[in-house]
Amino acid sequence: MKRIYLIALSLLLASTVKVQAQVVDDADNDNEETEITVTNAHGKREVIELPEAMTMELDSLMHLYNTKYLRPDTSCNLPDVNPVYEKSVYMKRLSMLPTLIEMPYNDVVQQFIDRYSGRLRRSVSYMLGAQNFYMPIFEEALESYGLPLELKYLPVIESALNPRAVSRVGATGLWQFMLNTAKRYGLTVNTLVDERRDPVKASYAAAHYLSDLYKIYGDWNLVIAAYNCGPDKINKAIHRSKQNDYWQIYPYLPRETRGYVPAFIAANYIMNYYCEHNICPMMTDLPAKTDTVVVNRDLHFEQVAHVLGLDVDQITELNPQYRHNIVNGKWRPSALRLPTMSVMKFIDNEDAIYNYMPNELQNKRTEVEVNDEEPTITRYRRVYKYGKQVSRNGRKQGRKKRERPAKGRSVTIREGDTLSEIAKRNNTTVTKLKRLNGIQGSGIRAGKKLKVK
Repeated sequence: MKRIYLIALSLLLASTVKVQAQVVDDADNDNEETEITVTNAHGKREVIELPEAMTMELDSLMHLYNTKYLRPDTSCNLPDVNPVYEKSVYMKRLSMLPTLIEMPYNDVVQQFIDRYSGRLRRSVSYMLGAQNFYMPIFEEALESYGLPLELKYLPVIESALNPRAVSRVGATGLWQFMLNTAKRYGLTVNTLVDERRDPVKASYAAAHYLSDLYKIYGDWNLVIAAYNCGPDKINKAIHRSKQNDYWQIYPYLPRETRGYVPAFIAANYIMNYYCEHNICPMMTDLPAKTDTVVVNRDLHFEQVAHVLGLDVDQITELNPQYRHNIVNGKWRPSALRLPTMSVMKFIDNEDAIYNYMPNELQNKRTEVEVNDEEPTITRYRRVYKYGKQVSRNGRKQGRKKRERPAKGRSVTIREGDTLSEIAKRNNTTVTKLKRLNGIQGSGIRAGKKLKVK
């Protein structure tokens, strides 16, 4: 009897799940792909472009995330194997999600689920760790506009939850705002600050934008599609197809937008059913509870870090909107996000923070003196004889060899670079870099030249 039971159980499992041995190392081989191919009901092959966040190479993703605050969970012992289930299992799981927006199943959705659970499983692991910090912010913003909370997974396909993500066309931040749309929804962008990278302000701007789109279309699938390609292209697709359902206007949409709603459904699936695909979330060391202080004077992150005993990188991670680690509070009062436990300490030590090395860390001069001395110019007269230059005493002037000074070498600081990373790339040390460039702290600015020799 026991043997019959085991045979029956094995047959049942075989009918509901097929195990695909897909190890993580194999996941990177095809990360450079930018499209998927599906076969429709008529047997016609169709190419769909992947959202840009789904085409990132793992090495690139690891660079974009601050891996100092995301680390593997050593207590998670799931096997590195991706189970592949029957169609009915995926359909049931999608139908069980607590969402207002419909989550239908089809072959295109399946392709995106396979991508997330297979090739992008390590990316999903990073996003599961990062979501502990970002999802509460997204939910509060969406809730304030009365929007479905499942829209919190839009940044998964927009930016892979990287606040510094920049697309090939310039869309920036977690919600991938283009510059004009960002300014239309009240986000400031200038040399020192880019609020498209501010998790809080960008989330409220995105919620406002999504709310406006819903007032136009009254259909969440069309809203999500319009968020990707813009209302003009959705309107054209509706006009050409004479339909107002996403799945009916589908052939008239741009290739990336055809995959956008399926990718959104797949993101909702994988962020809820990651355990069923043996994906372990990363652990995050970023504080779960943070608060803001208002800064009304110019302030460098190094000043805060030194006085409060914080890590500059942590302050940078909590405040990605500040491009050069400088809060321009003198221009207008600006918010600085800190761990909750550090907020009162900031208030109690505010003067000490502002007074710590202000001239060295904020090197913009407010007044300069112009050198009004008369320049000293050595004048001499060249004498030519028979077309040849001679000295004033008539002797032929020979050529003097000029000693060439030893050439130095400089590099341009890239966004997100640290002194230790630059030193490692150029076979030198942080101490030598500081001495060569007269740097006292650890603050450096992207775009500036840095001597390495």
